This record gives sequence, C-alpha cells and structure tokens, in this order.
Amino acid sequence: MSSGTTPTLIVAIVSWNVKNLLDDCLFSLREELERTNVQYEVEVVDNASADGSAEMVRERHPWVQLHTSTENLGFVRGNNLVLERLQQHNPPDYVWLLNPDTAVRPGAVSTLLRFFAKHPRAGLAGPQLLNPDGTGQTSAFRFPDLLQPLFDLGWLPQRFYYSRFNGRYRESAAGGQPFRIDHPLGAALLARSAAIQQVGVLDPQFFMYCEEIDWAWRMRKAGWEAWLVPEAKVVHYGGASTNQARPATTAYLWESRAKLYRKHRDPLTRALVSAVVRRTFSKKATEASADEWRVAYHKIIAAWKTV
Repeated sequence: MSSGTTPTLIVAIVSWNVKNLLDDCLFSLREELERTNVQYEVEVVDNASADGSAEMVRERHPWVQLHTSTENLGFVRGNNLVLERLQQHNPPDYVWLLNPDTAVRPGAVSTLLRFFAKHPRAGLAGPQLLNPDGTGQTSAFRFPDLLQPLFDLGWLPQRFYYSRFNGRYRESAAGGQPFRIDHPLGAALLARSAAIQQVGVLDPQFFMYCEEIDWAWRMRKAGWEAWLVPEAKVVHYGGASTNQARPATTAYLWESRAKLYRKHRDPLTRALVSAVVRRTFSKKATEASADEWRVAYHKIIAAWKTV
C-alpha cells in the first residue's frame, strides 16, 4: 500500500451491540481522516450484533469495509481477521486498532503519524484518552507485576490506586510531551506494520483483555518502543460492550491475566499472585448469591491453578 511520502493506514474497529456509539465513532473518524495527509481504509468487524449495527454501517457509512460474523469472535479474533490478511499482502505503514466507543478529536491521527515518522523504533503509540466530559482518562500503564492484582482485589490501600505502585504513570508530569511507557490502553492503539510483521498478530489465546499488554510486551522484547502521545486526543466512553455481560467479562479478565502472567512473569511472582487470586475468588464463590457469578469465580480459580 505504499504511496510515496503519503503514509498508509488501516483502521480496524471490532464492534458488538453498540450501534449508536459506532455511528458517532465513524463520523468523527472520517472527518479526521479526510483532513489528514494519509491514504486510508477503515474496516469494521461486526461480532454478530443484534442491534442493527451492520445494517447501520451499510446504510450510513458505505465508505467502510464491513465484515460480519455469525458469532462473537471477541476483540482479538475480530482484529486478527484484519491483521492477518494485511500481513499476507502489501501491508500499510500503520494499523490503528480503534474501539467503537470512541470519538476521534481533530488532529489525533496527524499527530500520531507525525510522531511515528520521527521515532522509527516506536512500535506502538496511544493517544491521551478523555472521558466524555473532557477530563483525562488513564491511558498508559506499566506491565503488571505483584502489586497491580492486589489493588484490584482490595488487598492494598485504594488511596494509592492511581499511583505508580499500581502501574500508573503521572501523565501530567510529562507536560504534554510524548513519553515512553510499557503499554497504552487498547482502546486506540496505533501500531507500526514492521513491528507487527516481526512479533506477529494478537495472541488468539486471549479472547478479550490483556491482548494489548501481551502485544506490547512481545514488541518490547523484540526491541520496539511504546509511547503515549498526549497531544493526540480521543474520547473513550469505556466498557460499552463489556458491561453487557459482567460475570462472563469478569471471568475473561482474570483468565486473561492468568495467561499473561504465565507467559511473561517469573515463577515466584506467578505463585504469589496466584495464591492471592485463588483465595479471594474462593471466598467470593462461597458468598455469591447468583449461579452465574459462582460459575465465573470458579473459572477464574481454575485458570490461576495452572499459573
């Protein structure tokens, strides 16, 4: 997809039952892409939505390439439908994995592309994510270690939840300048095709959650960098799809975390975290009043037994 000095970009959006948010996302995205010096294509993967999302895309956004699935493939398999095909043929310079519950602010794409042009070892970059009211959202994180799960499970003081002890960066300390991070949030993740070709696509063992952390970790090990670019801004509504199935998504989250620790952390860290996770969710399973929650908790316990 090379076009001389004009960068090439594929935007991949995996969507499930968020028709109105997806509609707004695509309008904001097209406006931004049209004012940016970039050759682009946008591909939407609809994960068997039941709310008319696919029909809306066909009617209101015929400029988008739509892929419809008869089952919910999840975030990873949905994105890999696009990523695997792109890596087999003439790949673009960059691929942007964009959530449907986002709205792209003016200048976001051009800012990210300029950053990549100046930083040839940048494999991943994320924008500053904003809440709908314009306030900042945590957008950059350190790789999870011993402490992060303990905060989520309530074992450590919550007053330190948004601190470096829980893997958070002090984004305000950067003064609006780009800075190196371990990984950005996956809601608006821009990747360099050369890095994808070296480390591969998203790991399909992650149905949802932690896939962007694993991707960034693999890129770090291969010598690529991850950055946050605060000047680029994207509104992120957050959790619009995953909140529709809380027991199931809770299980997916902790099962994915088990796989992530098994893949990237040392045996001692894995053992310590596993013990706390299993103790916490065993207690929750005993106290749960709903069968669906008990099932979810037992899935989590089983996943961490093998860590």
